[in-house]
This record gives sequence, C-alpha cells and structure tokens, in this order.
Amino acid sequence: TGGAIAKRFAREGYVVVPVRRKLDHLDDLTREIRDEGGSVVPIGCDARDEQQMIALFDRIEKEVAPLEVVVFNIGANVRFPFEEIEVRKFTKIWELACFAGFLTCREAARKMSPRGKGSILVTGASASVKGFAGGAAFASAKFALRGMTQGLARELWPKGIHVAHFIID
Repeated sequence: TGGAIAKRFAREGYVVVPVRRKLDHLDDLTREIRDEGGSVVPIGCDARDEQQMIALFDRIEKEVAPLEVVVFNIGANVRFPFEEIEVRKFTKIWELACFAGFLTCREAARKMSPRGKGSILVTGASASVKGFAGGAAFASAKFALRGMTQGLARELWPKGIHVAHFIID
C-alpha cells in the first residue's frame, strides 16, 4: 500500500519521501518511481524513535520541501493467541501501529500548523473498527490510532490542516 501511495503521488508531481527502517528496502520502489519520471528522496528512519522522527521532519523541510501531505501507513498485522502473546511482541505491535503514528502526526502538525495548511493521512485496517481472533494487539493499536486521528482532525481543522483516517484492507 505504501509503495502504491508513493508512486501515485509521484505521478501527480509530488516529490515523495518514502521512509523505512532499512534504507535498502526502498531500492526497488525508488528505482520504479525514477523510471516513471518521478522525484523521490528515500530516507531510512525508525518511526518508533522520537529523535529520529524529529530529525526526519527537520531534514525533509530543510533538504526537500515544505511538507504538504504526510501519509502514515505502518501496519504490523500479525496474529498471536491472546494467552500466548509476549509483552514485548504486544508492545512492538503497539509501537509500530500506534505510537509511530503519534510521532508522525505530531511532527507533521508541528511543521504544518505555522503555515496553516497541509494534509495528514493515516491508513487503518478493518481492525480499526473490529477485533479478530489472534489480533488483540493489532486491533487495539489500530483502534487507538483511529481515535487519535479523529481527535487530531477536530483539533487541527481550525488551523487549516486536513486529517483523515482511511480503512484499507
């Protein structure tokens, strides 16, 4: 989904900045976008690390362009029987699917608010509205991400920033 979103924005003339923990995991996507004539600046960053996320947004603003659209699309859709899930696995899923969304949205809002414009788009899954067997960690994180996004939308729209949550399965 993330690659498709990046390619579509590139086709529409945006400079896209795909982000993954391991930069080399963006090689194929970067090549595809460039082969199609798009502009792409891939960056390696752990979206669960506050300092890396602050540095990421500062770098984009300084080296690429002022942010117009930010898309958060981290998943972490894995299944574990509830009685067997380890705390670290549960926490990691939450960090990826919810906490990283918080950091992304907060840093985007901090950059966009002074300009009074921009869009923050957050992808969810059907797990954002209904749980499933083996999905307690993922669904609870996606529920929380949706709730945060709804609150953020109401807080930022008076400032000219559009926030939307999309369910994509």
